[in-house]
Amino acid sequence: MDAVQERLTEFSQEAHELYLNTSVPYLDGPPEPLDFYRDWIGPNKPCIIRNAFSHWPALARWTPDYLREKIGSKVVSVAVTPNGYADAVAGNYFVMPEERKMSFSSVLDIIEGKVQRNGVFYVQKQCSNLLQELPELIDDLEPHVAWMSAALGKMPDAVNFWLGEEKAITSMHKDPYENLYCVISGEKHFILLPPTDRPFIPYGVYRPAVYLEQDSGEFKVVGTEDSQKVPWIPLDPLEPDLEQYPQYRWAQPLRCSVKAGEMLYLPSLWFHHVQQSHGCTAVNFWYDMEYDIKYNYFQLLESLCEAPGRHEFRNGSDAHGSCSDPSFENQ
Repeated sequence: MDAVQERLTEFSQEAHELYLNTSVPYLDGPPEPLDFYRDWIGPNKPCIIRNAFSHWPALARWTPDYLREKIGSKVVSVAVTPNGYADAVAGNYFVMPEERKMSFSSVLDIIEGKVQRNGVFYVQKQCSNLLQELPELIDDLEPHVAWMSAALGKMPDAVNFWLGEEKAITSMHKDPYENLYCVISGEKHFILLPPTDRPFIPYGVYRPAVYLEQDSGEFKVVGTEDSQKVPWIPLDPLEPDLEQYPQYRWAQPLRCSVKAGEMLYLPSLWFHHVQQSHGCTAVNFWYDMEYDIKYNYFQLLESLCEAPGRHEFRNGSDAHGSCSDPSFENQ
């Protein structure tokens, strides 16, 4: 057991020494498809691309006044939470937001402070909400990123629209997508960890629940019946509890801010945590990852991290899936 744990630590450290960057590099313009695949998709490394969508009308048009006129009456799905954390661990639960249907104008009223409401509001519904709920906006951008589609030989699975308050936070997780995240206004703040840091990232399994606002204005956590438990990361990388999750001290997170007019390439299986400036608007493109040898190797890494005897948790018996180095016991 100890030998496997030691090798997992060396495995991660070796990745950082061999090919991972110590910060997120910038590209000064849209790349050629082959170059991008060779330099970034294949090695599974993030980068920020400037001037990649400077031709989109959205960069100049998407003011609150324009959006009110264009889509103000449209009904959209809005995630509402008491604290900004949607799809996150709270106690023994994996808590999802209360989902409300609201006119886009009413969302803007809240973000602009014209109307006061309990909770934190975030337009974050995925599954291609831009194409499904707001098709009127597609002429202000493009339905796909041509050089990325050429590099991967496929079109995106989803095109998503994001708008929210400063307190809206995306808890740390990973996705099976090659992600191009385009900030239209404001900025997004990312904490990124490579898949090879998986041995240091704790997982637990949690009963699913949703937030529901009561007549009093308080939010109640309501467990969902007959649902399977959800594996999720309980650690908050903003304030990591190293007593509870000592293995995280070995992780090497990258931090970057993506400003208006910039595009982040977030590779598949990278762990990420996201914050934003107030009223930030963004669009992202999800391209399905290739389920090739990279995926097989990551599944092997996951299984080693979840193996009995190779993890430690200090937050209860419902946890699983964290590797720890033997030396953690003495730190």
